[in-house]
Amino acid sequence: MAGGGRGAGRPAKKKSPTKGTGGNVRRGLEGKGATPPAHMRHWYKDKARAERLEREEKTGRSSSPRTPVRTRRSEDAPEYIGGRNPVVEALRAGVPASALYVAQRIDNDDRVKEAIRIAADRGIAMLEVGREKLDRLTEGAIHQGLALQIPPYEYAHPEDLIGLAQDAAEVPLIVALDGVTDPRNLGAIARSATAFGAHGLVVPSRRSAGVTGGAWKTSAGTLANLTVARAANLTATLREYREAGLFVVGLDGEGRVDLGDANLLDGPLVVVVGSEGKGLSRLVREACDLVVRIPMHAAAESLNAGVAAGIALYEVARHRRR
Repeated sequence: MAGGGRGAGRPAKKKSPTKGTGGNVRRGLEGKGATPPAHMRHWYKDKARAERLEREEKTGRSSSPRTPVRTRRSEDAPEYIGGRNPVVEALRAGVPASALYVAQRIDNDDRVKEAIRIAADRGIAMLEVGREKLDRLTEGAIHQGLALQIPPYEYAHPEDLIGLAQDAAEVPLIVALDGVTDPRNLGAIARSATAFGAHGLVVPSRRSAGVTGGAWKTSAGTLANLTVARAANLTATLREYREAGLFVVGLDGEGRVDLGDANLLDGPLVVVVGSEGKGLSRLVREACDLVVRIPMHAAAESLNAGVAAGIALYEVARHRRR
């Protein structure tokens, strides 16, 4: 038969019913309800950060390094001191401050209580803020829930330092910094300058550390009692000091005279401290009356600028006591 084949003429078999899903597909399309708040989601990225900050608050140490915020700070912008001990020390020393920032839900230990009490007694504004804002204000430094805002420093003129010595009827002693870019070194030098009777510091307006929060912190409050002047041209300023009758001595590892053998240290004096790596710049060296070195073992190639300044100022004070 034409068109015939295998199975031709037989009735088709009836298919069995398809097995269902038991409603799983329908229930899956119904959704899982409202999205939980951020703090209830275990995968939320800020939960780990919040736990880390809480640990740091209790221990006072950072469990992981923070990346500081690299922003260009205006000279008119305020500075901030972060950390419980530094803030309390600054308040005790009478550092000029405009506001005290306290983290929300901070545990009030003795340092926090003392900081709040001193701020209240001095009429310093107190603001309660979140930790994220404190992170921004302190540029990622460890603040332990406490930060002190310091207004921009008002620098004196280099000539004013001679006037301060004359008003006190004392022999002028001035410290000038050449290429010292670390604020912590500036703060350390300020402590030594205050301890050994200097009448002030001179810093260049360019490529030099200024009176910042880091300098205030390292100075342990001594910057509140020491005048810092800013020079547009340090070389020209040193020449003007020489014309005014001051003897300018530079500290440098390549100096040919030992510090203890230098003359005129008991007279009107300017001590110039260079950077740890490069020492004194050529022009500043040429503007000095004498360049001296601190004798030391060859194993130590150089001294930290803060340490060198402390040794030099001690030697000056020893000569003046004779």
